[in-house]
Amino acid sequence: MAKQDMGTGNIPKLMLNLAIPAVVAQLINMLYNIVDRIYIGHIPDAGASALTGVGLFLPILMMINAFAMLAGSGGAPRAAIAMGKKDPEGARKILGNCFTVLMIFAAALTILFYLFAPQLLRLFGASDVTLPYALAYARIYILGTVFVMIVMGLNPFITTQGFAKFSMITTVVGAVCNIILDPILIFGCHMGVRGAAVATVISQAVSAVWVLCFLRGPRTLLKLTAGNMKLESQVILPCLALGISTFVMLSTESILNISFNSSLSRFGGDVAVGAMTIISSCSQLVTLPLQGICQGGQPIMSFNFGAGKKERVKQAFRCQFLACAGYSTLMWLLLLLIPQVFAGIFSSDSSLVEYTVWAMRIYMAGIFSTGIQIGCQQTFMALGQAKISLLMACLRKLVLLIPLIFILPYVFSDRVFGVFVAEPVSDIIAASVTASMLFTRLNGILDRGAGEEKR
Repeated sequence: MAKQDMGTGNIPKLMLNLAIPAVVAQLINMLYNIVDRIYIGHIPDAGASALTGVGLFLPILMMINAFAMLAGSGGAPRAAIAMGKKDPEGARKILGNCFTVLMIFAAALTILFYLFAPQLLRLFGASDVTLPYALAYARIYILGTVFVMIVMGLNPFITTQGFAKFSMITTVVGAVCNIILDPILIFGCHMGVRGAAVATVISQAVSAVWVLCFLRGPRTLLKLTAGNMKLESQVILPCLALGISTFVMLSTESILNISFNSSLSRFGGDVAVGAMTIISSCSQLVTLPLQGICQGGQPIMSFNFGAGKKERVKQAFRCQFLACAGYSTLMWLLLLLIPQVFAGIFSSDSSLVEYTVWAMRIYMAGIFSTGIQIGCQQTFMALGQAKISLLMACLRKLVLLIPLIFILPYVFSDRVFGVFVAEPVSDIIAASVTASMLFTRLNGILDRGAGEEKR
């Protein structure tokens, strides 16, 4: 499993070699939560309520992921740009500083979320029926926050070196453990939702050990050492500045989930919240592989941007853009044509499945444009354009979607329809604006070069 030659290798072949393992890794990573929900949704006499309760934990999960990626998604492109500039020591300092920040985040979030989980879950829309399930899952998952930080925050540093297959194995190892442990703990040990949470934490711990062993081992180009862990503002602050756009994307996903759940709980009750839990899982089938494709494109664009090879950056962007747009269009067709297949995976409750099919066709109506928006926004990140990347990350959710969730129910006679239709409206507008910004600015960014990447 050799590293890829970013500076001279064939671009389409590099994209395939890097993106395919990254996409597989994202799909497998998705199994951590989706497998839990599939098993939980089929717990006898509690499936629908338990599934809804675990879905209410999603905002906390998203916030944990957001803080992990604040360091990981900001540090990895900076490290790749440093390697492109022939500055390996600078790249290693970036890795060490990001690790320290991740450990600080892990300690703070574990304490905060564990203490205030009941109040937060109530805020997110938990009822007397669903709160016990939500809290049982949350308290155990939160104790494993440090493992999430290591896996999500440090794995990008493996991919950015070109070791895409090693990066994929990180999630494969954990997912296999999760798939094996889930039925044993949930049904065999009669632990219910607690068993699902324990299985996930154990699986993430296994993945975390793999990441640390690799980054401390002989094959890595960026070795994690104690000498590089002392925080230096000139090292860590540019990483956090670049990672803030991904942080906003994920943290606003948390706010977004809260907004959806609160509106749907008010207008549609527990069945609408349960449908949203299933729809959120299905939307990950679109967004996470798109992130994997961009993880394949990011090291190529970042390295060649740092090396001043403009045409290779453009070629990598074209490959990434076409792959993202093509994949999101394919998934859009499947989710609109056969939503009952996807809904039926998560629940055997016929009324919940029927409701979800109706809601999914509304929610997913504009998801074909997601590939365009993510492909372009992640290109800004790969080129170190922190400010504009942040702006585009805020546009879809903070500026458009969250306000529309609360406005559109009063525009349509069917208020639940108004909540769900906010998604396609914001998807299409955000994709149009982000693509326009990139196509008009790309040449200027490349002409200025990596010396201006902070602007």
